[in-house]
Amino acid sequence: MSKRVSIFGYGTTTKSLAKHIQNAIFYDDKCKEPCGGVEGSFVRPSSEFDPNFSDLEITSPGIPPSNPLIQKAKHLISEYDYFKDVINLKIWISGTNGKTTTTQMMQHLLEDKGSIAGGNIGTPLAELDQQAPIWILETSSFTLHYTNEATPNIYVLLPLSPDHISWHGSEKSYISDKLKPLAMMKSTDKAIIPATYKNIKTQAELIIYEDEEDLAKIFGIDASRVLFKGAFLMDALLAMAINKLLFGRVDYEKINTFMLDSHRQEELRDSKSRLWVNDTKATNLDATIVAVKRYEDTYIHLILGGDDKGVNLHKLFKFLQNKQLTIYTIGSNKERLIKLANEYGINAILCKNLISAIMEISKVLQKEEVALLSPAASSLDEFSSYTQRGNIFKEQVRNI
Repeated sequence: MSKRVSIFGYGTTTKSLAKHIQNAIFYDDKCKEPCGGVEGSFVRPSSEFDPNFSDLEITSPGIPPSNPLIQKAKHLISEYDYFKDVINLKIWISGTNGKTTTTQMMQHLLEDKGSIAGGNIGTPLAELDQQAPIWILETSSFTLHYTNEATPNIYVLLPLSPDHISWHGSEKSYISDKLKPLAMMKSTDKAIIPATYKNIKTQAELIIYEDEEDLAKIFGIDASRVLFKGAFLMDALLAMAINKLLFGRVDYEKINTFMLDSHRQEELRDSKSRLWVNDTKATNLDATIVAVKRYEDTYIHLILGGDDKGVNLHKLFKFLQNKQLTIYTIGSNKERLIKLANEYGINAILCKNLISAIMEISKVLQKEEVALLSPAASSLDEFSSYTQRGNIFKEQVRNI
């Protein structure tokens, strides 16, 4: 008798599972009436889920642990767990910032070896070719929270800072989920992790790094020959480290041909040749700190604000306290940001929205200065995505 499989959430990641699971039943909070789904599946309201009539539950990673579906489930696994028996080399990349770029760069370097990239980067595991010799998977803390069986052969962990606190419940829980794979990995596995976690209990072979300089030294990479700077240097070095680890190659020419995605420290000029930087993808504190560090040699007009996801913001303001800058606050936490700016003695202007912040900056921005959108917050309070936020920013700058 085949298992009765319930899938939580009817979205991009989960829909593709129906190609592998016959008669799957989806339960979705947005569904009001039962209806037919993709690949002969069924979609039902979440309230109809009964664990007594389910042998296996697979959840969309975005559904929080507090959701009633998760609370009721008795046989809950992740997408990663479902495909744990696919026989190939699995590289997982996680961390707070840079995991998308690191994944993309690694795929760029390893594509000639038959690798394919997926996971949080946009392609569900159910869509990946199971015959591919290498899976490079961008792995979110949400996925890791629900993964209890699958493990990577190589785990690449970028530095961690507070993020998604409202989802995980605490900073400790967030970090714990990021470190979770290490406890399950075998002695034949390898992990490249920040030195902060050097005492973690694991059977995996650990490669510990302090910073970019340390990474380059460990893997024999001449960082001066890598064109990427700032936040992107770490991403490039980690991708190159895996290329060196697996195939003994250090390919400067190949890594330097990689094209960065938009919305991360994306520079543009207005009609007066003044510099504006679209860093809308900086949705947490460390991403914004890295961006400010890159431009701290000049005066910065910094646009901050959005949904900060319950993170303690004092770390950011302690960092900004002695910088040459003015903050322009937007989004649902703008009043909170103004109070913190006053507390730390930082120049700040309360703005109605992103467009008004751009207008305020345009009045005073000098050619030797920089206007930086690096919000340290999610965009979902006022925008459909960080992409929409960045596109509006770029459109307004073009019209100046």
